[in-house]
Amino acid sequence: MIKIIIADDHEVIREGIKKIINTEMDLKISAEVESGEELLNKVAKEDFDVVILDVGLPGRSGIEVLHDLRQIKPKLPVLIFSMQPEDRIAIRALRAGANAFLNKEAHAEELLSTLRTIASGRKYISPSLAEKLAEALDTNSAQPLHAKLSDREFEIMRMIALGKSVKEIAESKSLSVNTVNTYRNRLLRKMNFKNNIELAHYVIQNKLID
Repeated sequence: MIKIIIADDHEVIREGIKKIINTEMDLKISAEVESGEELLNKVAKEDFDVVILDVGLPGRSGIEVLHDLRQIKPKLPVLIFSMQPEDRIAIRALRAGANAFLNKEAHAEELLSTLRTIASGRKYISPSLAEKLAEALDTNSAQPLHAKLSDREFEIMRMIALGKSVKEIAESKSLSVNTVNTYRNRLLRKMNFKNNIELAHYVIQNKLID
């Protein structure tokens, strides 16, 4: 039996996943949590075979949580499950240590197949994502500006675009205001932006927020 833990702050999503999985003889939802901290605490105390991890968790993003999860359980298979299309976040998720990425609009059959694949120790990469990975490895391929950002810089950029203040970002990320300002200044320099308005315009234009 493949024991699965879901980390998603939307009850409707969790219920939908459980409805799909609990009809299968070899799969079982053993636990569900709503935040990254809950997930890390649960995984540290209990054994699971697969994690289904949402990107848009409250506070710290799923990508950030994944970095910490890899310190606790380096080999635990993780499926990043997101509303964001794969061209926005999938490569970043795989680089952070995810075993697979699926959009939440994926068919039930693909979700089940992916869970079984990564539980067996393999990775799952869709044909379209494989093509994007090949392009990312091509040094001559034009990459979007935000590809040069670290995961923390990328997440702070998205939060600024959502209208979050430096203080709000600092509190949600458990960082100091000075640290957040340092990240902000660094990403503005990397992206060649003059201010938050240009930053927000870029994020919205490139559909980097839901």
